[in-house]
Amino acid sequence: MPELILPGTADVLAAAARIAPHATVTPVLRSRELDALAGARLHFKAEHLQRGGAFKFRGACNAVWLLDEARAARGVVTHSSGNHGAALALAARSRGIPCHVVVPEGAVAAKLANIARHGATLWRCAPTQAAREAECARVQAESGAALVHPYADAAVIAGQGTATLELLQQAGTPLDVVVAPVGGGGLAAGTLLALRQVQPGCELVLAEPAGAADAARSLAAHARQVEFVPDTVCDGLRAALGVPNFALLDGAATVVTVDDAATVAAMRLLWQVLKQVVEPSSATVLAAILAQPQRFAGRNVGVVLSGGNVDLDVLPWAGA
Repeated sequence: MPELILPGTADVLAAAARIAPHATVTPVLRSRELDALAGARLHFKAEHLQRGGAFKFRGACNAVWLLDEARAARGVVTHSSGNHGAALALAARSRGIPCHVVVPEGAVAAKLANIARHGATLWRCAPTQAAREAECARVQAESGAALVHPYADAAVIAGQGTATLELLQQAGTPLDVVVAPVGGGGLAAGTLLALRQVQPGCELVLAEPAGAADAARSLAAHARQVEFVPDTVCDGLRAALGVPNFALLDGAATVVTVDDAATVAAMRLLWQVLKQVVEPSSATVLAAILAQPQRFAGRNVGVVLSGGNVDLDVLPWAGA
């Protein structure tokens, strides 16, 4: 069994410096209407405005620029349903190195187009974790490319934490709680590390689709629960919680699960009120806040809007 490598708070600070020449400092948005609806002061970290359209660019950029010259020259490879693949392709292009992305059949067309636009070579596989990993291993063996895992890579986790570093600096007031979506757990674990570094008393709440609620079960049982078949509109949150991600989050975060109807309703609110194009995975955070208003009432709440890569031809409320 390979050694479990966990990033620390210092790695998040180092990542912030490393990606600064490449990543966008995304804004924090406010809405009086949404504050009133939630009964809380919401500070939306707009990671859907990050390069590549999602927070994923931070972790991918950190991983790419950590490689030594010899390894970087052989390129990078990953498996991804969309946002991480696009982020890695963009980060690889910024360093002038090859990028290979294994994508499952049925992935969102807009996200695949995003990956291809940034110059990656796409390899298709069956829509299972085993197929993704097998094809990724094959491409890695043939190309010599370095594997950059979508969420269980220490450099990726550290890079994702830089979004919350910025949020804490930009909010203008100490935050009582930060709400972030959770799938594989790269953003969630990175957020935790950033909070430990800057504001250790701040609570971390994770929003998860009820149709892919392995993180909720895992943290409740204090053991990873990875046997499930995801059934959710949130295509970016269908992965099982990673091993290092679970190790960091266990005992340090709580999970609020939300059904797809609540998520789609929250997505419409963010489009209509905040005037921001976010994807369903991103809207789980507002859905979680509205589902448990007593938890957040009167508090300063950081809300990580994780991405905005939406297939406009297949909006989740079309025909409703």
